[in-house]
Amino acid sequence: MNSFVMPAVLVLFAYLLGSLSGSLLLGRLRGVDIRTQGSGNAGGTNAFRTQGAKFALGVVAVDIGKGALAAWLGLRFAQADAAWLAYVAAFAAVIGHVWPVWHGFRGGKGAATAVGGVLLLWPAAAPILLAVWLLSLILTGYVGLSTVLAGLSIAVLAWLTHADASRLAFSIAIAALLL
Repeated sequence: MNSFVMPAVLVLFAYLLGSLSGSLLLGRLRGVDIRTQGSGNAGGTNAFRTQGAKFALGVVAVDIGKGALAAWLGLRFAQADAAWLAYVAAFAAVIGHVWPVWHGFRGGKGAATAVGGVLLLWPAAAPILLAVWLLSLILTGYVGLSTVLAGLSIAVLAWLTHADASRLAFSIAIAALLL
């Protein structure tokens, strides 16, 4: 495959992978569409509130897994000078989660899928993001606000650590999307 087709196919595949919503797929097994319950969001928080902890844990595992898989595929198929492809693939999976083609373009916020990409591409950032998220959740009690603050912190962390252009762009894009 030439140098344009393979990355384009990979990014499209990552988007389609991201479009597989953990809450909607697992919800089908239960005969529910959680977008019709609670907040109407197809993410892990609404899954927890409407279906319980076990269901939500499955949702989070699927959503983190697809972000990690997209990043891994990007790393696997990137040429030596194209490490950016892993970040683009991870972000495409997040976009797929937020606007899933398989589910009428109504998905979740993409945080868990982004975490999957971060765990593979920048594992040192994960404990910091988790700490920001937990501290905010403890202080405010708001999951959504905690997610936004953790998302913003990844961009700040990338800037403070003088991250390379690919990581910085990914971090800013994730922060903007979550905001």
